Amino acid sequence: MGAKGVSKGAGHPVLCDVELVTVLSALAEPTRLRIVAMLSEPGGERAWKDIDLPIAQSTLSHHLKILRNAGLVRNRTEGTRCFVSLREEEMEGRFPGLLETVLHCRDR
Repeated sequence: MGAKGVSKGAGHPVLCDVELVTVLSALAEPTRLRIVAMLSEPGGERAWKDIDLPIAQSTLSHHLKILRNAGLVRNRTEGTRCFVSLREEEMEGRFPGLLETVLHCRDR
């Protein structure tokens, strides 16, 4: 283990160490909320290049890093491609109903 609760290799936090305020802060930004909504759709996992938002790659990278550090997404590399997926089941175990509620309210 590296920094508190973060696995050294992938940089994904151990969710039992993630605080609710960290997750809510990550979800409070509209672009990050849009990314989470995209990843919650059927077939959820996406390659970085398939996350179609009108922002620079560096900005997308920044938002994905915040989502990863909050424990919301997982990165996976396959060859030269990087894929991102929502940690729905793990989040549900840590904060029951949170993602469903936030995404439901977003759709209104």
